[in-house]
Amino acid sequence: MEFRHIRLAVSPAAVATVTLGRPDTLNALSFALLDELRAALPKALERGARCLLLTGEGRGFSSGADLSGSGGLPDDAGAALEAYYNPLVEELFALPIPVVAAVNGPAAGAGASLALCADIVIAARSAYFLQAFVNIGLIPDAGATWLLPRLVGRARALEMMLLGERIPAAKALEWGLIARMVEDEDLASEAVALATDLARGPTVALGLIRQLARHSAHLPLGDALAAERAAQRKAGETSDFKAAVGAFLRKRPLNFEGR
Repeated sequence: MEFRHIRLAVSPAAVATVTLGRPDTLNALSFALLDELRAALPKALERGARCLLLTGEGRGFSSGADLSGSGGLPDDAGAALEAYYNPLVEELFALPIPVVAAVNGPAAGAGASLALCADIVIAARSAYFLQAFVNIGLIPDAGATWLLPRLVGRARALEMMLLGERIPAAKALEWGLIARMVEDEDLASEAVALATDLARGPTVALGLIRQLARHSAHLPLGDALAAERAAQRKAGETSDFKAAVGAFLRKRPLNFEGR
């Protein structure tokens, strides 16, 4: 598949960078872009990616759904979610590798939801997050109603969703909406360094961690403990674990191979 609305590049360090490439629209999420983004995920894995880095070209991460022309929502806005947004969110969460989002400028509407699907969100100081849906008479989507209460708690999630006001990066950091804030000029280098560190890690274990974190919030303690046991069994069977133990005992440096 030839990409026209995104760019995919996999570095020698096994970081797959997906850049939303419609800067003239602040990277509005057209259906064509969403299709390409979904297609890029398995392609990144096929090319050996061990971490996914999402970012936006130009002045912002994403202004949200493209409401203009053929990219706009159909009469049934729920159908658009079912066909485009929901499968993408599910596939992002199901990835066996960690996901980092580097947010430059605005992340609004479904663009904010997309960024917050990442395991670690790093934002430029000038960035902001906006649950803009209520401002056009819609409800938050692309996973926002599931994500936000888990990230910032019910009170702040409702404030974001009901008022539809900008949350600057500094406040997002204070609230726990994002993991890191950096100066604008440092965003790209800091994000790449973070993604590279993750790509060098024990990939199987990292993938299992992100899956446990996704499901733990609604599991009873006993079920969460059972899930940890099953995941630990898988992690303990990896070459990375065996090599790490050997390196520790022999006091030798370790390079995880991701398997």
